[in-house]
Amino acid sequence: MRRPWSAAGRGKRTAGADGRTPDGRTPDGRGGQNPLRILRRRFHAGELGAVPVVLGLLVVWIIFQSLNGNFLSPRNLSVLSVDIVGIGMISTGVVFVLLLGEIDLSVGSVSGLAAAAFAVLNVQHGMPEGPALLLAVLCGTAIGAVQGFFFAKVGVPAFVVTLAGLLGWNGLMVSLLGSSGTLNLDDRGLVAQLTGFYFTHDAYAYGLAVLGTTGYFLASYQDVRRRRAAGVPARPLGELVLRTGVLAVVSVAAAYVLNQFQGLPLALLIFLVLLVGLDQVLCRTRYGRMIFALGGSVEAARRTGLNVDLVRISVFMVSGTMAAIGGMFLASRVTSVSQTSGSGNLLMAAIAAAVIGGTSMFGGRGRTWSALLGVLVIQSIASGVALMGIETAVQYMITGGVLLVAVVIDSLSRRAQRSHGRV
Repeated sequence: MRRPWSAAGRGKRTAGADGRTPDGRTPDGRGGQNPLRILRRRFHAGELGAVPVVLGLLVVWIIFQSLNGNFLSPRNLSVLSVDIVGIGMISTGVVFVLLLGEIDLSVGSVSGLAAAAFAVLNVQHGMPEGPALLLAVLCGTAIGAVQGFFFAKVGVPAFVVTLAGLLGWNGLMVSLLGSSGTLNLDDRGLVAQLTGFYFTHDAYAYGLAVLGTTGYFLASYQDVRRRRAAGVPARPLGELVLRTGVLAVVSVAAAYVLNQFQGLPLALLIFLVLLVGLDQVLCRTRYGRMIFALGGSVEAARRTGLNVDLVRISVFMVSGTMAAIGGMFLASRVTSVSQTSGSGNLLMAAIAAAVIGGTSMFGGRGRTWSALLGVLVIQSIASGVALMGIETAVQYMITGGVLLVAVVIDSLSRRAQRSHGRV
């Protein structure tokens, strides 16, 4: 885990002859050098962040657009924006577990079990959708607590606990659905509307773009002010303005494309709100700092007085909750729940999305936005393959190759950071 920068300690070790830090800034965070030189320094220091995955996503889009002109059409991109939500929700929970340097193999089965619990309560027992949905999500939370208890308190490796959960929860789902095997949901009900409702007025999409861009700038500017007041490095205002400008262009362009089809999908709005909220939890709260601390060094975190067991259990509860929410969105997409829910390549796609998006499998580095970037890459490949009429096997091979590249970049990044004394 990256240690806090200090002028008395790390500043002396990392500043160059001109007194600048490796990213080209002066110790007070001002100034800066040529952007290309800064990018080169960050590359050698293993601090490229989301740049590789963004470039990879652009390459995927360019290739499939050149092969099929409908790939970047408003209709296909709108469908893509809804398709990413279910897996993206599950992958967001996986990010929390990966930050500890652990793995949760049960998320696919948990998502299917939560959807089955909702269907049984609502369809077979007539419970209103609202309470049934809440109980289904709490089912995922409870499962995460149970698995976290065995991992944190009993000492069973997370791999083994969640592997057992993958099998056990899938068996319970099949048992709940019974001999029918499939339960159809109300196609006009609450759950169906999660992925079926669109804000058709143009103002909603553009308003979200403006609100998101403004919120990003204000939060980043406030962070810069706090860092400068504390005497630690901060982004130059020029870089902040550039980042905000890029975000504004991307956001407005996305809003324009969505409005060309059916408007802003409710599913995408919920996903983005959850991503922002959970990212604030990770980056702006004591709880988030404890998670990163555990991912960096469990023993060091324990010696500082952190309740390691409680944090571990809570992280698996977050993973279980997000898996259950993702399962509801996946069920909403097909308005049914079957014995195959939560199976197939769902587990691998959720984990791969988190890793491809930039979350380290070694723990201590990642953001919730990793899930969004990673699932965009995976679903873009799936969408392109479907448009081209290519066999699904090719999709798996391409995704596997992208995953391998992401892990290699992660490993090389850690090696570069270790050589610079940053791990």
